[in-house]
Amino acid sequence: MLEMLRAMPADVVVIAVMALTTYACRISGVVLMSVVTVTPPVERALKALPGSIIMATVLPLVAKAGPGAIITLVLALAVMVWRRNDLLALGAGLAFIVAWRALGL
Repeated sequence: MLEMLRAMPADVVVIAVMALTTYACRISGVVLMSVVTVTPPVERALKALPGSIIMATVLPLVAKAGPGAIITLVLALAVMVWRRNDLLALGAGLAFIVAWRALGL
C-alpha cells in the first residue's frame, strides 16, 4: 500500500484536495444557514430544493434517452402520486424500462 502511495503522489494530493473541497462545501452550508433567518419563503424554498435538484438532473437525461425514458418517468410519477411509495415507484419504472429494452423498443 505504501509503495502505491509513493508511486502516485499527485493522485493522493488530488484526492485529498477533492475531499477537503467536499467537506468545505458541506460545512459552508451549515455555517451559512446558522446566520440566515428562516422565514416562511426561505423555508418553502429549502423544502423545494431536493426535488428541484433531482428534476434538473433527471429531465435532461430523460429528454436525451427518448420515448421509453419519458414513459418510464411518467409511469413512476403516476405510481408515486397513486401509492405515495418511493420504492414502489422506482420498481415500477425499473420494471417498465427493462421490459421496454428487452422488447427492443
